[in-house]
This record gives sequence, C-alpha cells and structure tokens, in this order.
Amino acid sequence: MNTTYKHIKAQIFNLQEWISETNPDVLKNRFEALLKQSKFTILAFNEHYFEQQGYTCFWLLGESHLAIHTFPESNKTYVELSSCNQEKLDLFKSLM
Repeated sequence: MNTTYKHIKAQIFNLQEWISETNPDVLKNRFEALLKQSKFTILAFNEHYFEQQGYTCFWLLGESHLAIHTFPESNKTYVELSSCNQEKLDLFKSLM
C-alpha cells in the first residue's frame, strides 16, 4: 500500500448514532460502501458473532476507526466513527 503521510493537528471528530438495522450482512455492506464513498482508507476489518445474539464489527482506517455493535433484542445498533479527517467524516454523515 502506498500511503502519503502529513503532519496533522491532534484532534478527533466523532459520529455516534443509533440505528434500527441489526442484520449483520446489511450493516457490513452498507457501511463498507459508505466508507469507500467517503474516501476513507480501509486498513483492516474484523467481526464477531455472539453465541446467543448480537454482532460486533470494526474497520481499522488510516484515519481512525468505525465500530458497529448490534442489540437485536432491542432492535438497535450503535455506530461510532472516529476520524482525524473532518471532511471525510462530514461526507460520511451526509451519505448516511
């Protein structure tokens, strides 16, 4: 991977959102597409399916991370995106 580095101010911008979708496949596809459309640099992806119910996944980004945690018993999913790039985060928000 060819990555260009630049000095940036130490600050993090956040999106914290509750949504009603809890299907892991829908969540993975939707949020992966949003990250790509927002031009985030995806470095890694990991996920875990809990034995009884529930799902957690995260994308490690060149600009920080996106984490998703489902609570199917409540029909809720928590989404948190942290980024050092406000422009990409704002674009992501506008596409949600």
